[in-house]
Amino acid sequence: MREKSALLIIDVQNDFCPGGALAVPLGDLVIEPLNRVAQQFADAGLPVLASRDWHPPTTRHFREFGGSWPAHCVQGSKGADFPSALLLPEGTMILSKGTTPELDGYSAFEGVTDDGMTLAQIVKELRVQRIYLGGLATDYCVLSTARDALRHGLEVAVLFDAVAGVDVQAGDSARAIEKMEAEGVGLITVEELLEKLNGKVD
Repeated sequence: MREKSALLIIDVQNDFCPGGALAVPLGDLVIEPLNRVAQQFADAGLPVLASRDWHPPTTRHFREFGGSWPAHCVQGSKGADFPSALLLPEGTMILSKGTTPELDGYSAFEGVTDDGMTLAQIVKELRVQRIYLGGLATDYCVLSTARDALRHGLEVAVLFDAVAGVDVQAGDSARAIEKMEAEGVGLITVEELLEKLNGKVD
């Protein structure tokens, strides 16, 4: 691929997978395709990033304290961990978001690494021009991150067969995809991206 690209895996955590505190239906099905893409990015020397919800026990984000959601992805809990099946390559940069009682943390651009770097700083430092997004959930964190990526001047593409949504209201995920497309986000399959990475297409 001619442009400098990065892969961002969004919030693939135990609490968002089946059996978790805020399970996304079929959320675990994104893991295998994301593993393949992540390894190919790493093999090509391209950046791999992963965001995670990392909420304190008390936060306005949770229903118990006036928010919209049941408690999930509490800092240091098993639910906040990445699933063991998710094979993040060595050197993957982890961004934690929603880390204070005041922050919802829908967008990965609200996250920071352990050493305090934001996603905006990372993509600028690495001269990333295009970012590929996959993970959970289509209708919330993927949508918010895609919109912020566009605001930061990046080309954005969603791996639409490696995302899954909450669908609080039926059709929310489909509507989120439509919104992203209308705003300039590209859609690509995992296989199409792997072909790009392997140099079979531009």
